[in-house]
Amino acid sequence: MPTCPAPVRPLDDAAAAELTTTAAKLLADHSRATSLELLAALPEACARLSDSVRHALRPVDTADGLFVLRGLHPDDAELGPTPGHWSSVGDAGALWDVVLLLVSSLMGTPIAWEGQQDGRFVHNIVPSPGHESEQTGASSDVLLTPHTEDAFHPGRAHLLLLCCMRNHDHIATTAASIRRTALAPADVEQLERPVVPILPDDAYEEAQRFAGRPAPVPTLFDTSEGLTLRFDPAYTPLAEADAEWREAYRRLEDELARVSVAVSLQPGDVLVVDNDIVVHGRVPFTARYDGTDRWLKRASVRVEDRPTRPSAERDEHGYGQAALTAWTA
Repeated sequence: MPTCPAPVRPLDDAAAAELTTTAAKLLADHSRATSLELLAALPEACARLSDSVRHALRPVDTADGLFVLRGLHPDDAELGPTPGHWSSVGDAGALWDVVLLLVSSLMGTPIAWEGQQDGRFVHNIVPSPGHESEQTGASSDVLLTPHTEDAFHPGRAHLLLLCCMRNHDHIATTAASIRRTALAPADVEQLERPVVPILPDDAYEEAQRFAGRPAPVPTLFDTSEGLTLRFDPAYTPLAEADAEWREAYRRLEDELARVSVAVSLQPGDVLVVDNDIVVHGRVPFTARYDGTDRWLKRASVRVEDRPTRPSAERDEHGYGQAALTAWTA
């Protein structure tokens, strides 16, 4: 698997300083990165940002379906130790929460989930004791299987942003674009059928207890711009599907593995992933739990009126989970 061939969009020193200075002022004015008043102030703050910042954050525009924004530089010592669990982060790295919220707001509307990380708009992704073998961001010992973020939900993000705080061990995020694959038309036709559901992952305990009947969903959807996908094999009951569909799904898995790349993020890098085109995961690693482990911050972004999903998704129950938006237009 090649390492770090992802397109890179550099931020020059002036643009990086503009983002961090704006974030610092917002944080000073509103005290906490989780403040509702800070969220409401984001559109006005973004309106004052320069064209050079906006240009770097233009939409994903290649078949790779992703890019790395590079040029931000968190101070490793100022961050403090990597927390052992997202709930113990407190205000650590709060400036970078706000930077990520600004980046997210320039690209769309930040969203959060009532049932995940207490409804926060920026999540902290750290390895946690007792979660080593799960298929969630808190795992470490296992391969995090390539997947669409929050694939179980019709209101899932259009864009996923991962900002690297610390990565001393160069642990790679994996990514694979459906538009780099070479699936046979017959396989595409099979996978456009809604045959089986995608179930909520282990980060959504309340959703896993939802009493409603899971709805089958298509894996692939063809648009005027090309194929999009909704994919999470770890939470898809594949055994319930017919043999022809399962064979097509297996070939899709093989193709995604063939075109997969490994992106080793540097501190300050923001990986922007088109969640309708790219599946992402993570290679296994051994967590030390000594304050030096890998630490990412994650944000989810919705892009309104984007024609990349079947209209039937609007009728799904979403397992009772409600997506929150950072502000109401």
